[in-house]
Amino acid sequence: MRSRLPLLLLTGLVGLAGCDYLGIEATSAVHERRAAEGRAIGAGCRHAGRAIEDCYAINARADKAAVFAGWREMNDYMTENRIEVVLPEGEGPELATRGGAAGAEPPVTDRGG
Repeated sequence: MRSRLPLLLLTGLVGLAGCDYLGIEATSAVHERRAAEGRAIGAGCRHAGRAIEDCYAINARADKAAVFAGWREMNDYMTENRIEVVLPEGEGPELATRGGAAGAEPPVTDRGG
């Protein structure tokens, strides 16, 4: 029994080390990926001239805090570099025309009771 214990432990450790190859992601990696995707979505929405509320509605499954962070970063970048909005093609006119103007500040919401 004693001679098999190290072999069993070694086999178990090798099996656990291979979890990365099975596609099992750590929760921190999943969180970082979702945050990066949310920031990219927000930046794309801002560059397309969409209001943050429209961006939330279109991307309901994305993390709202990350989407807002990306939207805000792109807003600041576009303001600093005087970049104009690129209107999206192939969408309904209501979404393409509702977007904010270049340099528009993000909306302030009253969260008070």
